[in-house]
Amino acid sequence: MTLRRILHVAFIATLLVTAAQLITTLYWAFMRAPVEKTMGIVQKIFYFHVPSAYAMYLGAGACLVGSVLYLVRPTDASDALARAGAELAVVFGLIVITTGPLWAAKAWGYFWTWDPRLTTTLLSVMLYVAYLLLRTFTGDGAAERKFAAALGILGAANLPIIHFSVQKWSGQHPTVITGKGGGLQHPDMRIALTLGFCTFTLLAIHLLWMRTRIEIARSKVAALEESLLDLEELS
Repeated sequence: MTLRRILHVAFIATLLVTAAQLITTLYWAFMRAPVEKTMGIVQKIFYFHVPSAYAMYLGAGACLVGSVLYLVRPTDASDALARAGAELAVVFGLIVITTGPLWAAKAWGYFWTWDPRLTTTLLSVMLYVAYLLLRTFTGDGAAERKFAAALGILGAANLPIIHFSVQKWSGQHPTVITGKGGGLQHPDMRIALTLGFCTFTLLAIHLLWMRTRIEIARSKVAALEESLLDLEELS
C-alpha cells in the first residue's frame, strides 16, 4: 500500500471516528447528563463552549508552529499549516464568543461584559481574522507570507494572557473545572465534558489536516500555473 493510499484511509477513518464521537457527545450531553439546578438547560452549553476554546488553542498552536517554521525555513507546507491553524482559531474562536454570551445571559443577566477573559479572547480572534485578511487580500508573495507569520506568532502570544486573565485581573468568568468550581458534581456531567474535549480535538485535527492538504495543493497548482506562463513567454 502506497503512502498516499495510507493517508487517504487514515483521513476517512478519522472522519468516521469524529462523526461517531460527535453523535456520542450530543447524546451524552442532552440525554444522559442531568439538567443543572441553577442554570437549567443553558448549562449544557458548557460541554461545547470549553472544548471549542481548547480547539481554538490547538488551531493557534498550529499557526504558531507553522509560522515559526516558515520564518526559519520558508516552505509551502509550513505556510499551509500556519494558514490552516489560523482558520481553525477563527472558527472555534467564533464558537467560543457566541456560546459564551448565551451562557452569560442566563448567569449574569446580560450577553456581554468587558470581562478580562472575554475581552482577550475577542482580541485573539480579531488577530487571526487580521491574519486571514492579510493572506487573502495582499497577495501570496514571500514578503506577505513572512509578515503573516509574524502576525501568527503575535496571536499565539495572547493565548497565555487569555488563560491567566481570570487569576490576574479577577472578572466574572466562572472556574467550573478547577477545584474552586463546583458545577460538575454528577459523573455524567464530567463524562459529557470529557467527550466534548475528545470530539473537538478530533474535529480540530481533522480540519487542520484537510485544510493543510488543500493549501499545499493550491500552492502546487499556483506554481504550475506560474511555470506554464513562463514557458509561454519564452516560446
